[in-house]
Amino acid sequence: MAEIDTILFDFAGTVMNTNDAIIASWQHTFRTIDGKEHQVSEITRTFGEPIVITMKKKFPHVPVEESLQIYRDYQQDIFGDTVKLFPGMKELIRELRAAGYKTALTTSRTKKTAYAALEKFELTDLFDAIITCDDTNAHKPDPEPVLITLDKLESEPEKSVMLGDTMYDIMCARNAGVISILVGWAVAPTPEEIRGMDGPDYILKRPEDLFKILGDIERA
Repeated sequence: MAEIDTILFDFAGTVMNTNDAIIASWQHTFRTIDGKEHQVSEITRTFGEPIVITMKKKFPHVPVEESLQIYRDYQQDIFGDTVKLFPGMKELIRELRAAGYKTALTTSRTKKTAYAALEKFELTDLFDAIITCDDTNAHKPDPEPVLITLDKLESEPEKSVMLGDTMYDIMCARNAGVISILVGWAVAPTPEEIRGMDGPDYILKRPEDLFKILGDIERA
């Protein structure tokens, strides 16, 4: 196995806890369009899916630009007060950089909301590259976001890993030829969902255990 030199991170559910903001924004959109809230489990099952795709599925009778505007206007108002940094993540990224790894963020979120959260927690300078949905034409699980990130970093897929919390992250990494690591501190996928991913290469329960996994990969 080639020596790993690049670590890619998903944003929501991996670095940042945006669950409250996402759930509240969806419920607001459901109330506005459908006149009622939906089950939270219906919302969490969509985590990681590009929001345009989800909007088309949930509101086929409404122009996607209209439903997106309802969602994003509401989330913009509450995002700063609801987003949180997952414990241990800032320390992990700092330790990775100190150890010589290249670090990057590859997210399906918009540049505006991603940078707002990163700047709030002083994380922007901890990433060598930040790729959002505004930087790509195709989105997870298509490999394009990861491949664009690697190109910007001048990194090779076989020397890279990606951390994510949904099947879209795992499939995106797999499609790009990158080692996939499923994190377990957000909304954990069900065993059925994990099987549907064709299985991540590794599962990470705690941020501080990543160095052990990296060692295991390099010894494989």
